Amino acid sequence: MTELTTTDAERPGADVDDAPFSRACGVTELPSDLPDVGRYRGFIEATWTIGKKPHGGTLVAGSAAAATARLRAADPGRTDMFAIAASSDFLGAPEPGEVEYQVRIRKIGRQICLADTDLVQGGRTRVHTAFTFGRLDDAAPVYARDSYTDMPVEPPGDAIGYEPGSPMGRIVNVAQGASVAMDRAWAHFLDGEQGEPRLRLWIRPRAGDERDPDVAAYFAMMAGDMSPPVPMNLGHFGWAPTVQMSTYLRRRPAPGWLRVIATTHEVGERMFDEDQLVLDATGAVVAQSRQLALIPQPQ
Repeated sequence: MTELTTTDAERPGADVDDAPFSRACGVTELPSDLPDVGRYRGFIEATWTIGKKPHGGTLVAGSAAAATARLRAADPGRTDMFAIAASSDFLGAPEPGEVEYQVRIRKIGRQICLADTDLVQGGRTRVHTAFTFGRLDDAAPVYARDSYTDMPVEPPGDAIGYEPGSPMGRIVNVAQGASVAMDRAWAHFLDGEQGEPRLRLWIRPRAGDERDPDVAAYFAMMAGDMSPPVPMNLGHFGWAPTVQMSTYLRRRPAPGWLRVIATTHEVGERMFDEDQLVLDATGAVVAQSRQLALIPQPQ
């Protein structure tokens, strides 16, 4: 296993390319023949893949960016709203490269707006997401569950890095566009052992992505799908197809590392659920996700 070095734990920003996730969330409006459908071009670089396929959380974040662009164009008075909830169905895995987002605004209200986004590639809808827009929390919470204070704000020296050539870095290409490390104490599968189906990791965007408040929020949404499948700690390895995923964005993250805690309620014979909680450097909850996925099957 590769340990996280001092250089890996330093603040991102030394790279010439310091805003790679901004491009994943960048959309360009296209002409549309339908008055109620906004069309946007996007591009998912190979960086934002797990293995050969685009990372699901990145696809949701790109879809959110397109829906946000459409809502702001439809009603400039809603520029203070953000995608606070997303319900995503994965109909098929797209390839890295150009994609099209087709956005339909379902409702524009004073407190809540609704939009549907189809991520299309090759003439087929690959991901369908229903978004709920609202205003993010910008004040300290009235109550917060104090259950994760034992997780350091930054990855410690023995955290498992995702450097190129490392066990995780060979698969998780997302680590080429962000700093990522896993908690050694919870990652039993990397030692060939079994343990509780839970994982913890740290992730931080590059400096340019962190400076842009919208991109930082999209990055937090993406981080809610960053953990490997927790059944890996029970000896289940392979692709775990997501059946459905719900993502919540609570607030824009403070600068610094994000902490991701992944847990499950039940691992069944065919399916498992996985909850991911994303905390920022202040300990505030910035994003949450819950997904239903299929157990990896032996090949």
